Amino acid sequence: MEALGGFGAASLSPPPPHYSTILQTPPWKSLPQRIGQPRLWSPLLCISKNGIDRPRSCNLVGNYEGNSKVNFLLQPMARLNKSLSFRCGLFSVSYGLRPKLRKYSASLQKELNCSEKFKHHVSVHFVRLVVGVMLVMSVSVGVSRTPSWALTEENLLFLEAWRTIDRAYVDKTFNGQSWFRYRENALRNEPMNTREETYMAIKKMLATLDDPFTRFLEPDKFKSLRSGTQGALTGVGLSIGYPTGFDGSPAGLLVISATPGGPASRAGILSGDVILTIDGTSTETMGIYDAAERLQGPEGSSVELTIRSGPEVKRLSLMRERVSLNPVKSRLCKMPGLGKDSPKIGYIKLASFNQNASGAVKEAIESLRSNDVNAFVLDLRDNSGGLFPEGVEIAKIWLEKGVIVYICDGRGIRDIYDTDGSSVVAASEPLAVLVNKGTASASEILAGALKDNKRAVLFGEPTFGKGKIQSVFELSDGSGLAVTVARYETPAHIDIDKVGIAPDHPLPTPFPKDAEGFCGCLMDPTSACYLNRVQLFSR
Repeated sequence: MEALGGFGAASLSPPPPHYSTILQTPPWKSLPQRIGQPRLWSPLLCISKNGIDRPRSCNLVGNYEGNSKVNFLLQPMARLNKSLSFRCGLFSVSYGLRPKLRKYSASLQKELNCSEKFKHHVSVHFVRLVVGVMLVMSVSVGVSRTPSWALTEENLLFLEAWRTIDRAYVDKTFNGQSWFRYRENALRNEPMNTREETYMAIKKMLATLDDPFTRFLEPDKFKSLRSGTQGALTGVGLSIGYPTGFDGSPAGLLVISATPGGPASRAGILSGDVILTIDGTSTETMGIYDAAERLQGPEGSSVELTIRSGPEVKRLSLMRERVSLNPVKSRLCKMPGLGKDSPKIGYIKLASFNQNASGAVKEAIESLRSNDVNAFVLDLRDNSGGLFPEGVEIAKIWLEKGVIVYICDGRGIRDIYDTDGSSVVAASEPLAVLVNKGTASASEILAGALKDNKRAVLFGEPTFGKGKIQSVFELSDGSGLAVTVARYETPAHIDIDKVGIAPDHPLPTPFPKDAEGFCGCLMDPTSACYLNRVQLFSR
């Protein structure tokens, strides 16, 4: 970054109305001047003469052309004729006087004799001015540039975090603040003598963005997050959503989904329930990531939860365990029909978008195809998302061509993810997608792509509405940052943040969430949840 500066006008006090001094080197156009007075009283209007009537250090000459000029000129003036000009040191001042002032020249010359004392007076003040300007400039440079040798290891870690946000964060206004000024103030004022103090300074910096999804992760939490996207996590199997006190709903934290078969799911916790306390601590003002950290812990340890489920308030004690995040389960469902001609539907339950997800979906499709399925149902209910690239890759499995998602920032669309059909696996079979309010983030990217490209029919209820994308960055000491890097729009240019995706049709209520129950609804025309093939795949 370059700092550009310039010199402006300078005047000596008190200036007469017809007097001006400008510290600039370029030539100036003629400036209008007021009528000069017969007596010029300014202390600068002086001339020191030697024995042969020649100016020794300062010159003053009257100019009858009405012009005023000021220049940085070092050469001496060789003649005195029609102008009144003052030159002393680096300064040159000209006075525009009307021609009628010619008759006053004799008296002016008498009045403008100065002593050597004035020369000394001007010189002292000029030296003081130059020294003062140089001192201010040196202090400014010292403040604006922190020398590299003065930066400690803790300062460098803070700057590494600052640069990551500077380059990656979606909002380039940084919540309406000067990001560079914050850096300078923090390096001057925030204590960073220990690693803990540096971590606190980084957290304080991120808090100014007012973004709950942009957060700092200590080394152990960063490692835990990575393990969560790689297939396993120790906790109770809950995905936590936004605080819900802002829209009139009960204060607390929202349950987006409970991992099937996990401790929370076995205890009966459902999507839409509200967590009121964790180990006796109220969640009313608790951040969602603080809550997630409290829910995780050593395998075999317990956590106490107070849950509001509809009008009922429950107190539960859950045992933490290693929750397997096997992302895909599949099943073959046969619908009523005659013998071999009965329709076969392949049911695929996608629970999360970890790094195994796209490969697992491909395997499930191939396995079901070997059993002659002729349609698919993709269940995204209670899938709270995960890795963005996996959501894009799974969309490519189902789409022959088309836009998958638009990535946007404050200036508009900055990137487009689409497919040319090179990764397609199942583009022809009828497809239905099941969604609910626990369908969030990468799940919504996938559901939106399939809906807007007319590839699938959506059943269920409006999705959660998380339309922002985070990236995870590792810092040099093993800690990390989760940073909101973009927002996204569906192929139909719909911003779903805090709105969600509307399904094409509702599901019958109640409707089971497990594969066995789903197949039962398709096979039994007498059940309350029955859906026939025409209903399932028609728009």
